[in-house]
Amino acid sequence: MFVRIKTAYNRDGSPRNYLQIVENRRINGKVRQHVIGNLGRVEQLQEGKLDALVLSLAKFARNVAVIDAAQDLFADWSKEYGPALVFRRLWELLGLGTVLQDLMADTQHRIDIPEAIFCMVLNRLCEPGSKRSVQEWKETVYRSQFENMELHHFYHSLDFLAEHIPHIEEALFASQTDLFNRTLDLVFFDTTSTYFEGKAAQGLDRYGYSKDHRPDRLQVLIGVLMTREGMPLAHQVFPGNTPDGEAFRQAVTELKQRFPIDRIVVVGDRGMMGEKTLETLADCNLEYILGVRMRSLTEAKEVVSQAREFTPLTDNLSVAEVLTSGRRYIVCYNPEEAARDQEVRRQVIASLQAKLKRSGVKSLIGNSAYRKYLTLEGGAAINTSLLEQEAVYDGKYVLRTNTVLATTEVALAYRDLWQIERAFRELKSTLELRPVYHWTESRIRGHMAVCFLALVLQCTLQKLLSQAEKPAPYRDVIQDLRKLHAVKLRLKDKEYIVRTELTGSAHQGFKAVGQGIPPRVVEC
Repeated sequence: MFVRIKTAYNRDGSPRNYLQIVENRRINGKVRQHVIGNLGRVEQLQEGKLDALVLSLAKFARNVAVIDAAQDLFADWSKEYGPALVFRRLWELLGLGTVLQDLMADTQHRIDIPEAIFCMVLNRLCEPGSKRSVQEWKETVYRSQFENMELHHFYHSLDFLAEHIPHIEEALFASQTDLFNRTLDLVFFDTTSTYFEGKAAQGLDRYGYSKDHRPDRLQVLIGVLMTREGMPLAHQVFPGNTPDGEAFRQAVTELKQRFPIDRIVVVGDRGMMGEKTLETLADCNLEYILGVRMRSLTEAKEVVSQAREFTPLTDNLSVAEVLTSGRRYIVCYNPEEAARDQEVRRQVIASLQAKLKRSGVKSLIGNSAYRKYLTLEGGAAINTSLLEQEAVYDGKYVLRTNTVLATTEVALAYRDLWQIERAFRELKSTLELRPVYHWTESRIRGHMAVCFLALVLQCTLQKLLSQAEKPAPYRDVIQDLRKLHAVKLRLKDKEYIVRTELTGSAHQGFKAVGQGIPPRVVEC
């Protein structure tokens, strides 16, 4: 349907214009116009009746109503809003904004280095990428301070961060202690490695044991000290060929020099155990709980054999104390793990017997899983003596400690280490240390410092979220926060920032850090 003007003429020849609603109809193969209704004289309708009629009809025409309302409304952009608000609030709660501004006071830098550092940290938390990609990513985030950031700002900020990160970590320690009212009694140490793309880092690049399973790449080693609550305390960057034990020794040597603590118990896994490590701990007057490599320790068999009275700790863990040669050991026994050890050994022996009958000993010498169970004296046979020795270790692991903690407390502290290691692996995959494209030592250390600060923010937010009555998973909160956008609208001669609605668990992120939800509409 449409409208048309029908013209008629008076006797004096003057025209009369009528407004009609008509529609096209096909009659006998020809299109004819059929009048639906006469609206009246155009001149009379234009006096106001036509406007009222159009407005009345527009109520039933959805597209027309939207088009009419949007005549003077324009949307310039839509940008991600939620994470910047929540993490910036956390940034200030931890005192990072203040400590960085204080450090800037003694420099001649003209760029906003604290803001550039926050931008890089936020990128690691939301969409990890290279520093070049940060330059593009920041354009999708609503934070006015990011608008004037340029690529060289990020590179200069990495150098600044590499120089000052020890002081920043010490300030963070104080702020986290206040925030969570915690005491620093147990410290866990873990390491990871990351390799380089393109040029490697001058002075740090080495070939070493790759935890990324890339022994063909030059790498660096990163060590992280964490509290028993899973909060990052400090980090260090080592050359890529540094053994875990050596990294551990360097870390604990600096520990008491940097942090104001009276008593500390260092907890480390079996990779840290060694005479040099023990000497370092003794020199630093540090207490320790260390895992023991049972089959490489001379007195391990004696320690395990002397463990008699086991005290139940949980449904699947019992502990016993053994004192020998002036040393204190804790033997831990897990019956479920013992059953698994026995079954694995039974399957190996059954397979070994079958292979001995079928193909002889030569085909088994090259297999380390089989070879250790063989004896070649007087002909190939299964080493029954070794089997009896192996059975002693089923379901057991041994800890060495110089603390006066109760036996159960020692075992629980070491169990916490396993939980921290698992959480650390999850965090490393979330923050994506690699790929690393920097090649100067300062930039590499700065990049690792950015990742460490992101780790601090993530762990802190996780801790705060866990205190809610019905806590939402961290990743769910972040995904929902990223759905919160700021939209810039222009209505005639005025500009507004309009936020989208909160969805899912985004509100928990705001509540956890004490950040108010921004107004729905703000005039620019």
